[in-house]
Amino acid sequence: MKNIVIPGGTAGLGKALARTYIERGDNVLAIGHDPANGERFVKDGGEFLLADLSLIGENKRVIREIATRFSFIDALVLCTRFFRSHRRETSDGFEHQFALYYLSRYLLGHGLAGLLDKAPGPVIVNVAGPGVPVGRIHWDDLELKRGYDGFEALLQGGKLNDLLGVSYADAHSGSRIRYALVFPGNVAGNLAGEFDPKTAAQVERMKAGGLPVAVGIAPIVDIIDGPPDEPLSAFFEGRRLSLTGPSFDRGDATRLEYITKRLLGEGG
Repeated sequence: MKNIVIPGGTAGLGKALARTYIERGDNVLAIGHDPANGERFVKDGGEFLLADLSLIGENKRVIREIATRFSFIDALVLCTRFFRSHRRETSDGFEHQFALYYLSRYLLGHGLAGLLDKAPGPVIVNVAGPGVPVGRIHWDDLELKRGYDGFEALLQGGKLNDLLGVSYADAHSGSRIRYALVFPGNVAGNLAGEFDPKTAAQVERMKAGGLPVAVGIAPIVDIIDGPPDEPLSAFFEGRRLSLTGPSFDRGDATRLEYITKRLLGEGG
């Protein structure tokens, strides 16, 4: 029986993935911000933690709580994301997409490493957008205080997670944990957010042409059931990516790690 933790597991792709493993008889813990979704999830046989993962303290609380529920974790599936057409800062003072899409994944991955390493074949699946050639990292303005654009924030978040995978694999090189960056494709209904009218119309078109959720979760299920041999791997619509390109530059990963620790007050 596996223990699986899914931030964002009460809706969209995360919910479908959670249901797959609940039906197999595994223990699945979802983390989300909607109490009603959480209540329904519990009725379906899962466990639920209510949390706002855009907040640093909430991530740390969740890590402590998970340690009281599980003695080990087989899989951590990072899929929480919330698009915003207009810039908003959290009460911690971080831009919301940056906090939820990147900082939360950084904190949960590192904070739960001890529990993951106690499993026989642990894996972190970071559902993002590995290797995408468009967009860039705004090194001088990571929180996009100047000229914010929702899609630019989204694309940058994917690139930050690519580098997170690189630095994570390096930091845990002696561990059994495998880190897989995955883009399963445009999955119908998988982009939650607050949209301006123009973006809302675009998102509806994306949803209409999106993959069925059952198809979208298939590559993630494959990775959880049989983690890759390599410490770090990346997959785009089922195709394994080379890790030699600029998206996975080790120097950039080290730079981002330093900045992240400084932002979180962890030194550098």
